[in-house]
Amino acid sequence: MVFCRQIIKLRITAMIRNEKLEDISDGRLYDANDMVKAYCDECKGCHACCTGMGSSIILDPLDVMRLCMETGKNFTQLLEKELEVNVVDGLVLPNIRMTADKCPFLNDEGRCSIHSARPGFCRLFPLGRYYTDDGFRYILQIHECERAGRTKVKVSKWIDTEDLPRYTKYINDWHKFQKDMQRNLIEYMRAGEDETARNQTMLVLQVMYVGMYDAEKNFYDQFDARLAHIRSLLCMTE
Repeated sequence: MVFCRQIIKLRITAMIRNEKLEDISDGRLYDANDMVKAYCDECKGCHACCTGMGSSIILDPLDVMRLCMETGKNFTQLLEKELEVNVVDGLVLPNIRMTADKCPFLNDEGRCSIHSARPGFCRLFPLGRYYTDDGFRYILQIHECERAGRTKVKVSKWIDTEDLPRYTKYINDWHKFQKDMQRNLIEYMRAGEDETARNQTMLVLQVMYVGMYDAEKNFYDQFDARLAHIRSLLCMTE
């Protein structure tokens, strides 16, 4: 399978990224009902954030399900052109594959061809998430969007996601699982059990991404079941 050929070349390392809030944002923390200067007139005449992004548009399971539904392809088929996998903080995760330094979903008119199914990363941009032990709040990144004259918009409207409270819980659950996995991987590698670490990351990819989600059923219910299953397989407690 394509994803196996890609991942076998990857070396699992336990690098945890840390950023100072004041270095990347306006210093404020926003909630879903707050107003933030992010609206850019629907990006008319601009698609700068759709180019030169490298491997930074990392996808969560909901992102992949949306892309599969929109394109009619499964995860493995998307890896043939639109997606790739890379190691992120020790975990093997999928991301949008830049083609000639631009998003493969950017059309000839410089517009997003999958806008209704765009990833969470794109829905947020230029916002980001700032995680604490209690969850996360939103930040406005100051070095990312080149568009001048942005105006205020409510955070929840900008994100454009149905059932935002349930989505927020999903994001928190997925984030917590990744942090728990990272701690486990660090312990395995300190013990010299690199092969165990690699096998576990592959298992996470298989369970949480590769197997198709049923579009006729509630995604969050399916995600919860898979998350409980992978935690059980890896003997991880909540």
